[in-house]
Amino acid sequence: MIYIATTTINKPTKALQDFAKNKNCKLIVALDKKSPKFNLKNSIVLSTKYQEKKWKKLSKLVGWNCIQRRNFAILEAIERGAELIALIDDDNIPYANWFNNILVNKKVKINEITINKSIFDPIGYTNHKDLWHRGYPLELVNGRKYKKKGKKNITPDIQANFWDGDPDIDAVCRMLIKPECKFKNKYFPFFSKKISPFNSQNTIISRKVAFDYFLFPHIGRMDDIWASFYVLSKGHKVIYSKPTVYQDRNIHNLIKDFKNEVIGYVNSSLLVKDLLKNPNNIYKFLPKNSSLAFNEWKKIMKKFK
Repeated sequence: MIYIATTTINKPTKALQDFAKNKNCKLIVALDKKSPKFNLKNSIVLSTKYQEKKWKKLSKLVGWNCIQRRNFAILEAIERGAELIALIDDDNIPYANWFNNILVNKKVKINEITINKSIFDPIGYTNHKDLWHRGYPLELVNGRKYKKKGKKNITPDIQANFWDGDPDIDAVCRMLIKPECKFKNKYFPFFSKKISPFNSQNTIISRKVAFDYFLFPHIGRMDDIWASFYVLSKGHKVIYSKPTVYQDRNIHNLIKDFKNEVIGYVNSSLLVKDLLKNPNNIYKFLPKNSSLAFNEWKKIMKKFK
């Protein structure tokens, strides 16, 4: 069984309803202070009181009304013995093939892709070559060139599945292009040996990754991106696979999104460079309250190792 971890400030969406109905998974939803009265059968709903009581210090450090409440759904899944945890957003409507071809912890032979940049951008390799993944450094976007190195054996710890519809791109890309995507299956699956961004939308991680995976609070829209850079610098391996959801994106203020991404535009290239020297260099880039939350989370996770 796959545990699915998410958070929401909405009533049960179509995506959450579809996942809750599926017998192949157990959906865990961490509620937020903004969440309305929430009733969803066949799911585990973590109330705000439950989170405050069970993880009092971490709850306070993470704060409320933020997507990083998803951390508590992940913790709940780990405590319940989850071997695979899927991270989704409440606007990721699953296709019928969502549970097919899950490759995490399996030895597979797939295409290795290289790029002429220090960081790999997975979206630019696909049929949507004008786009780039949220969190990919803007200074690296121009002149991306990809090359197939042939099929190689890999046992992935992380499977970042793509999303049709409104993809996970940054505010600059969305303001310039505003795409509606249909990714072609022929490109997938693939991987690169270079560090690359993956998100907390439609991504499956193994239990061992979960012990290193923390959605950093207080750094805007880089919470999952910097988490991806961190776990890859620790040696975990990611593959990118074909879309298994349609993203019917919730309404966003793009200027607000842009402001929340600036920390990444300024720091992500430097962060990756430093992480490759030592993963603990993540602390050089985190604000104090984020570092404190990360340390508290690590203390909690030690109990389950």
